[in-house]
Amino acid sequence: MKLSVKLLLIALCVAGSTATYAQTATPGDKAFVAKVSQGGMYEVAAGRVAITKGTKQDIRDFATAEVHDHVLVGAKLKKLSAEAGITFSSEPNAEFSAKLKHLSSLSGLAFDEEYLSEMGTIHDMDGAAFAKEATNGGTAAFRAFGAETHRIVLRHIGAIKAIPAN
Repeated sequence: MKLSVKLLLIALCVAGSTATYAQTATPGDKAFVAKVSQGGMYEVAAGRVAITKGTKQDIRDFATAEVHDHVLVGAKLKKLSAEAGITFSSEPNAEFSAKLKHLSSLSGLAFDEEYLSEMGTIHDMDGAAFAKEATNGGTAAFRAFGAETHRIVLRHIGAIKAIPAN
């Protein structure tokens, strides 16, 4: 074999061994992304509102953590999704837009109660979705993301329950 052919074969083998190939997302992964991307956007937007409208320091502190954590989770989800060929809207859907509008219209204790109720409900739903993805996700990357994020959601549920009522 000529030297140039050998070098070409070696170069192709090295390139093939160092390249990363995204796994193709399954329909389940796509449904998961559609669901949790919307919830995450809502949690960030609602958290930003709660930072200014929450009447208790515990609520404002929780909201700050919500925004921080869910911005990071959202960025990771966007990167993972792009690698798997999944796109999702960067705008909340009609359901979450209406929830945010309603939440924003409240003030005082009514705001605090509704915010905590909403966060409890969405974290329960998201927790189930992340736990399911962690065990049944179609790709290893989505399973790992589900497991990692499920732990964050569990921390948030604990924080919600720790905030004293009124």
